[in-house]
Amino acid sequence: MSESIIILMLSVSTFLGALGLLALIWGVKTGQFDDQSKFIDGARYDNQEDLEDAVRMSEKQKRAETKSKSNYMPPD
Repeated sequence: MSESIIILMLSVSTFLGALGLLALIWGVKTGQFDDQSKFIDGARYDNQEDLEDAVRMSEKQKRAETKSKSNYMPPD
C-alpha cells in the first residue's frame, strides 16, 4: 500500500475516534445515561398478578423442556 493511503486511513480513524469520544463526553455531561427512576418504576408497577404470570410462564417453559428431553430420539 502506498504511504498516502495509510496516512489517510490513520487520520480518518483518529477523527472518528475523537468524534466518538466527544459524543460520549457530551452524553455523560447532559445526563443521557442517567436512569434514576428505573428501579422505582419497577417496584411501583410490579404487582401480584404480574409475578404470578411470570411463575406460570417459567413453570410452563420447564415442563416443555423436560417433555422435549424425554421424547428425544436421535436421527437415524
